[in-house]
Amino acid sequence: MLYYAVAFLIIALIAGFLGFFGIAGLAAEIAKILFFIFVALFVVSLLFGRRRP
Repeated sequence: MLYYAVAFLIIALIAGFLGFFGIAGLAAEIAKILFFIFVALFVVSLLFGRRRP
């Protein structure tokens, strides 16, 4: 999941550099959403992973 967030971030940076602002904004939003989903899943896995003996 983090791979997809980084991939969309790179796409957004390249598109923004080339002047495709609509595509860059969309890719940046997707990257941000995927990053926060990854962080939330990471925190959940840390909390539930500690319960095992």
